[in-house]
Amino acid sequence: MCRHLAYLGQECSPSEAVFTAPHSLLVQSYAPKDMRYGGTVNADGFGLGWFAGDGVPVRYRRSSPLWTDTDLPRIAETVRARTFVAAVRSGTTGMPVTDAACAPFADERWLFSHNGVVRGWPGSVAGLAEKLAVTDLLGLEAPTDSALLWALVRDRLRGGADPVDVVAGLVTDVARAAPGSRLNLLLAGEDLLVGTAWTHALSVRATAGSVLLASEPPDDTAGWRPVPDRHLVVARRGDPPTVDITPLDTPHDSAGDSASDDDRSQA
Repeated sequence: MCRHLAYLGQECSPSEAVFTAPHSLLVQSYAPKDMRYGGTVNADGFGLGWFAGDGVPVRYRRSSPLWTDTDLPRIAETVRARTFVAAVRSGTTGMPVTDAACAPFADERWLFSHNGVVRGWPGSVAGLAEKLAVTDLLGLEAPTDSALLWALVRDRLRGGADPVDVVAGLVTDVARAAPGSRLNLLLAGEDLLVGTAWTHALSVRATAGSVLLASEPPDDTAGWRPVPDRHLVVARRGDPPTVDITPLDTPHDSAGDSASDDDRSQA
């Protein structure tokens, strides 16, 4: 099961959450605490994305283990951003291990990450995929469930839908089409974070100046609270930032409660 995090708040470096905190994303790449339903490490790639001064996302992604990269620690130290997303990947068996398969995915306004797996891929979600333009399907960054989820999110955003509704609707649509899927999503804009907890862990910490969402808290600082399963988190920039946690619509999903412990992980 992959691990990811997203930050919104006062300008800062991603370095602490990604590299230097006691249980940073780097530590989670080789010693995660919660790999339920299978997997032991997150060694199939990583990515860091942030919004530059012009408001357009910048990304650094590699398909190698995070602990082998010698460039990103220094890059992260020099970055100052008000919003960023970072992820480490444990690839689902049968899906490629490439740079393009690693989160965060991005376009001109958004960063996106998926922590989980779509059951029955790809047949289970063929009905959702067929609603996309052929050019979008041919242009998928990678033949993975996460890349398809990003294409569906991007298509709905381009259609003018509200970002919160897009994320909530996609989770419930995929859960209906592919029961038992694990759908922890993160969508980040310059002034908005949307996250879901769907059959896996997510925690949130809000302070007077920032909000941090994380699969696993990177530190023991007071204020972390778990997001209940099948709930949506929305954080908006403000002084202070606002955080709302609401239930997601829950389709009948008996398979979600019975996934076996030997399931292989997790794009």
